[in-house]
Amino acid sequence: MSPADAAAPFGFTPGATLPNGRGRAGTITTPHGTIETPAFVVVGTKATVKAVTPEAVADLGAQAVLANAYHLYLQPGSDIIDEAGGLGAFMNWPGPTFTDSGGFQVMSLGVGFKKVLAMDAAGVADDDVIAAGKERLAHVDEDGVTFKSHLNGDLHRFTPEVSMRVQHELGADIMFAFDELTTLMNTRGYQEESVERTHRWAARCLAAHRQLTDERADKPYQALFGVVQGAQYEDLRRHAARGLADLEVDGQRFDGFGIGGALEKENLGTIVGWVADELPVDKPRHLLGISEPDDLFAAIANGADTFDCVNPSRVARNSAVYTAEGRYNLLTAASRRHFGPIEDGCDCYTCTHYTRAYLHHLFKAKEMLASTLATIHNERFTVRLVDDIRAALQQGRFDEFRTEFLGRYQAGRRPAGPPAPEPGRPTW
Repeated sequence: MSPADAAAPFGFTPGATLPNGRGRAGTITTPHGTIETPAFVVVGTKATVKAVTPEAVADLGAQAVLANAYHLYLQPGSDIIDEAGGLGAFMNWPGPTFTDSGGFQVMSLGVGFKKVLAMDAAGVADDDVIAAGKERLAHVDEDGVTFKSHLNGDLHRFTPEVSMRVQHELGADIMFAFDELTTLMNTRGYQEESVERTHRWAARCLAAHRQLTDERADKPYQALFGVVQGAQYEDLRRHAARGLADLEVDGQRFDGFGIGGALEKENLGTIVGWVADELPVDKPRHLLGISEPDDLFAAIANGADTFDCVNPSRVARNSAVYTAEGRYNLLTAASRRHFGPIEDGCDCYTCTHYTRAYLHHLFKAKEMLASTLATIHNERFTVRLVDDIRAALQQGRFDEFRTEFLGRYQAGRRPAGPPAPEPGRPTW
């Protein structure tokens, strides 16, 4: 990359807006290209989207990918990726990149849940919650987090400064401040403490980000997003959002904002709306860990601009596929002699080249190609859905499209094997 390219700015330009003043289209500018929003960011946790090549990810229409700082810190090491020229160069992805800070892993390792969190707070309040039969692998204190590697048990230490150094070495266009993610099972008192601690960590992230940006002035600018926590409490969410929006350290402010934390599915849109009300309109908002169609509509309507989630690829590896008429499982007998595509009219590589009967065979035979082909379809379905939502928003027909799509999707929903994870950040 030339010095001129390295100087390319980061920015966000809002466009068409819904009548509620929250949902909007827009354009995010990064040193590695633009992102038309709303947009779904495909997750490549370990610098790869599981089972598919980066070229296939580009072909299915993805505008950006997200990797995880925790996993890449452990393997192969952020210094190696830095030496390779950054995340994009390392994985041969030419477009914009995001990195998650590792905050989700702090929580998941701490409470012992590997992949999915229960998103129902009814009747539960416990600050010592841990999954049955699991060991607590992470311990939070004011300065940071001490954790054991899930790979080999080695002890490591993450602080806001370490997270910033790791993410700068990874070289993503958009990074997230190190935060503490709580569960819906934590008490109100702990949620209050956690929001304040996350704010203090955010200030330390801004200071470290400023220093590292100056030290690495030959590198493209990396945008830093603050992460709004507060669980299911309106006053905490609004307080956290206002605090991050106003925060300035050494002349450095957040370039955008993430909306994180445990979210009750039925209240997802409401919570996103609370946060959007408090954040500046000229900065982008990323909702962490969302991809189910009804969640996407709710989030976009209430002001989220971008999203990421492992769910499309994860359920694909379990033979579940999305269509406009619901999800279904390719392993069922209905697919055994079905010689049409996964979804009629789908333009993805899988649907234009292969039949349901062939994928049924691949899954039955436990062939690796099964995961590749199903993942391509699911990622294309999700990317295309968000693209269609953006077009409908720009054309002034968002409500009409939402009613039409969800009516068909929910009416045709079929049993799909393993249930989809509820909203929450991915760990794998």
